[in-house]
Amino acid sequence: MKATSQQSMTRRELIFRTGAGFAGLALTSLLDADGLLAAAPINDQDTKQRRNPLTAKQPHFQARAKSVVFLFMYGGPSHVDLFDPKPELTRNHGKPMTGKGEIDVFFGNPGNLMASPYKFKKYGQCGIEVSELFSNLAGCVDDLCLIRSLYSTSNNHSPAIFQMNSGNMRPGNPSLGSWLTYGLGSFNENLPAYIVMYDWRGGPIGGAPNWSSGFMPAAFQGTPFRSGTVPIVDLNPPKWVDPHLQRAEIDFVQKLNQEHLKKHAGNSDLDARIASYELAFQMQTHAPEAVDISKESEATKKLYGIGEKTTDYFGRQCLIARRLVERGVRFIQLYSGGGHQQESWDAHYGLDENHRLHCAETDKPMEGLIRDLKSRGLLDSTLVVWGGEFGRMPLSQSAIGRDHNPHGFSMWLSGGGIKGGQVIGATDEFGYKAVEEPYSVHDLHATILHALGLDHRKLTYYYGGRDQRLTNFGGDPILKMFA
Repeated sequence: MKATSQQSMTRRELIFRTGAGFAGLALTSLLDADGLLAAAPINDQDTKQRRNPLTAKQPHFQARAKSVVFLFMYGGPSHVDLFDPKPELTRNHGKPMTGKGEIDVFFGNPGNLMASPYKFKKYGQCGIEVSELFSNLAGCVDDLCLIRSLYSTSNNHSPAIFQMNSGNMRPGNPSLGSWLTYGLGSFNENLPAYIVMYDWRGGPIGGAPNWSSGFMPAAFQGTPFRSGTVPIVDLNPPKWVDPHLQRAEIDFVQKLNQEHLKKHAGNSDLDARIASYELAFQMQTHAPEAVDISKESEATKKLYGIGEKTTDYFGRQCLIARRLVERGVRFIQLYSGGGHQQESWDAHYGLDENHRLHCAETDKPMEGLIRDLKSRGLLDSTLVVWGGEFGRMPLSQSAIGRDHNPHGFSMWLSGGGIKGGQVIGATDEFGYKAVEEPYSVHDLHATILHALGLDHRKLTYYYGGRDQRLTNFGGDPILKMFA
């Protein structure tokens, strides 16, 4: 058959057609690395969004919440002693647990069933039962949606915390706060979009990777804040530095950065670095003001338990969290518990001593946070999340403690469009496994994203040859949680 026309082919077209296009991919990478790949034309309105990765973005659909406060009880709070009363556990105290197959415990040699030493009482119009250890928070139970049927994958702290924070048991992945700031940006150009405050006894096991941006640009990682006049180490310049000269110096450096970026169009790391210089300068003024609670009323401080020895530290953090929400910070994570064993909620060798301490430290501040947000009209637009990396076993360990339990545990959510005063799901008669409406950590993450107007299936970041998601391993939003 004779060809009716002859088509010419450039060398570049030949490369892109050779080997199913893989040669073209290599060429594109080399051109981009040398700054020879032409960038797509952008208009002035798009320039700001490209240059600052934290510019506010529109959600996928109408959002219920604008901000998240995640109250992370590091170490694993015991659901059967706090939010999931089990009469059968009390009746069978001291007996072996049977009919559950092989019992999976972290330290091995599971003990017998151990009843909760705490009394439960019904609170609010909804009549949800809450432990005596949370008698203050229980007064807000009509604003809480309690999930009693969550489960996770690992019974080891480090991978379980990584999973709760990033959806993956291995470090190196973007955390929940990073995904939210990547998807939605920030309302405030003077403060980080994602702030972390940890316990006075230390941070959680695994450290900074728990609030890392992983394979995303560093602009989306969490920024640790401390209470006090210096929220960030080395934030303030030396006293002899003239602020006007510093401003001029940053402007000059930014001009050089912009020129460099023109030669490396599309480099998101450069975009993030440029944005970070300006943010750091602005934070010198605005971050100290954000954590300064001196102008708060005495009634407000009392509401959070500030000034009381047991509640002062966590109370200050909860009050600062409210102030950060007011200033448009997107994601705030507070850690209760630090270090190891009794310093955290890890109640292996003394449940009563452990939980009485940590509940006393957090009960009043958490009640204060919810009531304060509600009184200021902020609870509707702020999603408050409470929980740890897993729960505790209904069995005894060393007669007085409880081992790790990822098979069934409780968490609660409040505000942000959540329908309060309801209980979702259930564990078995002893509190060992989630049996009614079991939900994974991935379902929880999809629910949090949904509250902020993000479809977890559409929120993707291209890395490693595929579109990555926070919910790579599945998950669906728990829609019945919403009003």
